[in-house]
Amino acid sequence: MKPFQFFPMLFPPALLFTSYANLQGFKTDTAGISAAWSGLYLLLAARRRQPFMKKFGVRGVVRGATMSLALVNMIGGGLAYTLGKREEEEE
Repeated sequence: MKPFQFFPMLFPPALLFTSYANLQGFKTDTAGISAAWSGLYLLLAARRRQPFMKKFGVRGVVRGATMSLALVNMIGGGLAYTLGKREEEEE
């Protein structure tokens, strides 16, 4: 069994917080936060290289699917944050 790794466990609470903030009505802001965390995950996951034959095993397929989902989330969240409209607070 692997020892507990602190840094990878920072991602789930951050992404859960963005889901909670999205439900509270901060749609544009949470899209940007989610895109930033997905980009950070993608950057850190891409640093680790795999041998060619291990890319087609179960772990390689799961890793590829996770990285592609993070890429789609980063692009979609970045576009939503860039092009999204914020409602101005009325005073």
